[in-house]
Amino acid sequence: MNYKVIDQETYYRKGVFRHFSEDCMCSTSMTARIDVTALAARSKESGTKFVLNFLYILSKVLNSREDYRMGWLWQTKELICYDMIHPTQYVFHEDTETCTPVYTLYDPDYARFYAGALRDLEEARETREYRLETENHPNWFDASYIPWLSYDSLNIELPDGYLYFSPIVNWGRYREENGRLMMPVSVRLNHAIADGFLLARVFRLLQQEADSFIPCLDGEA
Repeated sequence: MNYKVIDQETYYRKGVFRHFSEDCMCSTSMTARIDVTALAARSKESGTKFVLNFLYILSKVLNSREDYRMGWLWQTKELICYDMIHPTQYVFHEDTETCTPVYTLYDPDYARFYAGALRDLEEARETREYRLETENHPNWFDASYIPWLSYDSLNIELPDGYLYFSPIVNWGRYREENGRLMMPVSVRLNHAIADGFLLARVFRLLQQEADSFIPCLDGEA
């Protein structure tokens, strides 16, 4: 885990950061649908799992800009930016109707990421423990698939005044709309480090990556 400390006096969002970290502590969230027609087709053609392909795209997008990799060291009141953030995915156990968190390392190389994410899921299926280890995984973001519903809105609530900067992302089952496969995605960010532009940019980048994504398991990302 590597990070750099952000100088809060020269931080480009200095005024906004101070307002939403001191006066009006809150989150900002949005749900929108992205077109996954091409992503679903390419996943099927390649015999790869759609969910893991989307997880790779999501991880790539959130690592593409410092604003999505921010953190807060409450002990020293330091604003930091991680070199890289990784997804916490989940495995659902049908027999107990419970979930197990799965800590997966992001790797820009698609083939290595896919193999690691698949291995992590298979290992997690063997346990029923919740195993939430946030203290040991500070630069992990929450990435949760909700396969039972193609929803229209989803809200994640955190305690008032809690400066939690890691993204929280959920997505639901895609459905056909006018001949296209549309999937709901919900993104929550802390307002101190992100505004509507940065939030909307996540969806724009996800769409771009989903449209151009081609699974390549020979090591070429």
